[in-house]
Amino acid sequence: MAATMSVAAVPLASTARQSSFAGRQLAPFRAQRVEARRQAAPVCAAAAAEIKSLGADKWNDTYYPTAADAANVNKQWYVIDAEGQTLGRVASLAAFYIRGKHLPTYTPSMDMGAYVVIVNAEKVAVTGRKETDKFYFRHTNGRPGGGKMEALRDLRQRLPERILEKCVKGMLPKGRIASPLFNHLKVYKGSEHPHVAQRPVDITGRISKKPSEAL
Repeated sequence: MAATMSVAAVPLASTARQSSFAGRQLAPFRAQRVEARRQAAPVCAAAAAEIKSLGADKWNDTYYPTAADAANVNKQWYVIDAEGQTLGRVASLAAFYIRGKHLPTYTPSMDMGAYVVIVNAEKVAVTGRKETDKFYFRHTNGRPGGGKMEALRDLRQRLPERILEKCVKGMLPKGRIASPLFNHLKVYKGSEHPHVAQRPVDITGRISKKPSEAL
């Protein structure tokens, strides 16, 4: 055991001697390094002062909308006539404009969209056998077993506005921004609506177009 300890101590002693020798070799250069730092300090300070005098960096300025940009008083109104139109296409176009993706100022975390009015909700069309095979679930009370299944055909007769409301709501994002966005959807039965004063723009002809063409 003693022989092993003496053999292991030899590299440690040699390493200590090598480090002390390197320190003695570099000692004359330490004063030169300190002097070089002292002379370079005014140059760096002058360069920093010159950069500050250039002002803000306009090339790296990222736009982010403010609360004034997303105010409801500045939003445009649109109207869609759902008579004879496919349910999914009407809902996707409404969600596209409610989300604000038609604007160059679109920001995912801000409510930059518009108001959308949908009329003739009872005349919206569906494909295939969805009229009888598509069901909607709702709770009639807050107790177990209080759920009710209702076919699209029955819901169309009872409350046709709910069909488009559920479809558009499923296409909007969830979370804190969901409720303000959904409040921008106005669905009515029949061809009349109480938003004539807002002068909504008719975008029914953009239903069958691609999103890039529906701007």
